[in-house]
Amino acid sequence: MPTLSAVDPWAVLVAAASAFVLGGLWYGPLFLKAWARASGVDPNASPGHPAKVFGTAFVLSLVAAFAMALLLPRDVGALHGAALGALVGLLFVATSFGINYTFARRPFGLWLIDGGYHVLQFVLYGAILAAWP
Repeated sequence: MPTLSAVDPWAVLVAAASAFVLGGLWYGPLFLKAWARASGVDPNASPGHPAKVFGTAFVLSLVAAFAMALLLPRDVGALHGAALGALVGLLFVATSFGINYTFARRPFGLWLIDGGYHVLQFVLYGAILAAWP
């Protein structure tokens, strides 16, 4: 496991930014209608001030990407990083969402959309961080 000083801040920044690209596609043209229907959210309503919403999301993405960088063994390739990301996304994040969604009686389809996003988010984090020179 890398030390704090071994984590490349540029790699973490790029990994965190990848979550925004993925999110723009995932919650945009790919699943916006299904997500809005399942979550009961009006897709045309503002979630709040954009700077606050996107700023908070980006800071949290940085924290998650940094944590992923700490988990990755040194000198592994992108495939190994992506596999570790898939495990983290599926076995930690998506399962935690599943527990909450079950008690909140949220639709299974919503869990698939939100959990699927986070699995892919961590796959990207792992691949980017492991492949970074």
